[in-house]
Amino acid sequence: MKAPDSGRLFRYSTLLCLALAVIAPASGDIYLLNLLVLMLIFIIFASSWNLLALSGQGSLGHAAFFGIGAYASTLIAVKTGLSPFIALPLGGVVAAGVGLLIGLTCVRLKEWFLAMVTFGFAIITQTLVVSVLAPVTGGWSGLASPRLLSAAIPGNSFIEYYSILGIAALSILAIRALMGSKIGLAFAAIRENETEARASGVDPVRYRLLGFAASAFLAGVAGALEIHHFGYVTPDIFGIDISFLPVIYTIFGGLGTLAGPVIGTVILTIVSEGLMNFGLTFERFIIIGLILILVVIFLPRGLVSLPEEIRKRWKRHGDNPVVSQTKKE
Repeated sequence: MKAPDSGRLFRYSTLLCLALAVIAPASGDIYLLNLLVLMLIFIIFASSWNLLALSGQGSLGHAAFFGIGAYASTLIAVKTGLSPFIALPLGGVVAAGVGLLIGLTCVRLKEWFLAMVTFGFAIITQTLVVSVLAPVTGGWSGLASPRLLSAAIPGNSFIEYYSILGIAALSILAIRALMGSKIGLAFAAIRENETEARASGVDPVRYRLLGFAASAFLAGVAGALEIHHFGYVTPDIFGIDISFLPVIYTIFGGLGTLAGPVIGTVILTIVSEGLMNFGLTFERFIIIGLILILVVIFLPRGLVSLPEEIRKRWKRHGDNPVVSQTKKE
């Protein structure tokens, strides 16, 4: 019996997910539409964190860039009257600029030392937003943010959903193009062996700064999208839980892979929402925690490696002498 083709399975799964993403809003369920929007936003956010990991760096405070993009986009849209669609990338640019400054001071640190710095930076940023910058940011009360599309526009919810779907798709395609370029090769060289990369003429500092800025930009865009979707921003956006979500989604789905953040975000969001709908408000965290432990133990490369593991088991089963003899008889 022929083993399943994992590459073909992945391609078919991708096409199926895209088809479902396009037709899902047809049900007209506002709850489902809102869930899909948040899922897409966190796919962008998780992918931004994964991009940083691909450049050989780590972050435990990515909510800082998520929140900076949200506040920057809101303030730009409010103060200038620009459309949120224009303010979105500008918020991402501000987040990238801050990320570049953090990178300049900490880029020579090893992964987890850098991760601790970003964790502390997220806490400092939240503190500044609610204290020193309160006259501008509104402190703990937050700020009203212009909606991505006016409620007066017919079908605004559907237009917003497909706009965010397009932005998510463009973000993933941009990361794919980046990782397939010379920059991606430099990232891989630095991640595997920085000394050898340097000997080959690759400047680790330069490429790490680029990776940090690109990751912060996408995180800022994701944060701006969330806030323009809800129409309000508060300092809670810098919370520790927001920083840990992209880490969990990416590792669960498959660290260092393009599909990992997408798979992790979709499946864990569906599981979490499904359990909550069954009334398991707090118990769901225990169940999700157990699922994460099992995946890390039995699928250390994440769910994205599941087709390959199935193929290997299938092959071992076919190569088993007892099974082979049974088939002949």
